[in-house]
Formats: sequence, structure tokens, C-alpha cells
Amino acid sequence: MSAVYIPDFRQNKRNPHSKYNSTRTEYNGLTFDSKAEALRHSQLCLMLRTGQIKSFSRQPSFIISEAGGKAVRYRPDFIVWDGSNVWVEDVKGFATAAFKAKSVMFREKYPYLELRIIK
Repeated sequence: MSAVYIPDFRQNKRNPHSKYNSTRTEYNGLTFDSKAEALRHSQLCLMLRTGQIKSFSRQPSFIISEAGGKAVRYRPDFIVWDGSNVWVEDVKGFATAAFKAKSVMFREKYPYLELRIIK
């Protein structure tokens, strides 16, 4: 019988809840905005180790608009590459109005990158 890997998630006790009812969580020395984001990171790490994906990175930054000399950025949670395709992932409990607006702008500016919403 093989051992089952259970990620060690540590909750940040100083400010355990945000206005969106998410709990900042530490995993492998990294801090995440939510338990769901930390869980997705652990899944991506496992996928990387098993060869399902080739690489991934946290919080890439995309300029989606430049108004009045000021850049508006969108930072999804992850960018993932499986060897032939690249996509971005955003872990969401629910979509806010700001996220919906930014996701529309992102899809218009970067139509070649798939935006996957992880719930």
C-alpha cells in the first residue's frame, strides 16, 4: 500500500479572514491568498513531478490597458505550460465585478492565452 501525500497547509493567524472570506495560507514557505490557491499550487507541483506539465509560475503580470500613461495590470494566480500549450489560471471562490472586467480586457488583449477559472 502506498503512502498518501497530504499537503501541510498552515493558516495565517494574524489576519485569518479577508473581506472575501478567504484565509491566507502558508504552504512550503510560500504565502497564498486562500486555501484554494494553496491547494491548486500543491496540485500543480504534483503535476510537474509526474510530468503532466512542464512548468508553471506564480502571479505573472500582464498589462491589459494603458490609460493616461498608467498601466492597468492583471495578475492571475498561475501561468502553466504543458509542453505544447500555455494557459493562465485564476483561483476564484466567486467572480467580483473588477475580476470580470479585467478578464474581458485580458481575453481581448491576449486571445492566444486561455484563461481558466479554477473554483
